[in-house]
Amino acid sequence: MKICQVLCVSKSEYYAWLKRPKSNQKEKKEQLTQQIRNEYLKSRKIYGSPKMTQELRKQGICVSQKTVARIMNEEGLKSITVRKCKATTNSHHPYNV
Repeated sequence: MKICQVLCVSKSEYYAWLKRPKSNQKEKKEQLTQQIRNEYLKSRKIYGSPKMTQELRKQGICVSQKTVARIMNEEGLKSITVRKCKATTNSHHPYNV
C-alpha cells in the first residue's frame, strides 16, 4: 500500500490503528464540540468564546475559555457582531433650513 510506504509503517500496524477504539480524551472532545455547537445555534450564532464558556459553566461543564475558543476556531464557529446604527444627523436643531 502506498500510504504504508509514505508513513513508513507495516500493513498490520496500519490496520490495527484503524480498528483501535477512540480514546477517552477524543470522545470527551467530541462531546464538548457537540455541546458548543448546540449552544452556538441556541444563541443564534451571536455568542463568542467568553459567553459560550459562561453558558457551559452554568450547565455544570468545567471548561476553560481557551479550550472553547480553540474548538470554535477549529469548527469555524464565529460570533456575529451586530452594530447599532449611529445617528450622524441631528434633525431637531433650532436652526432654519
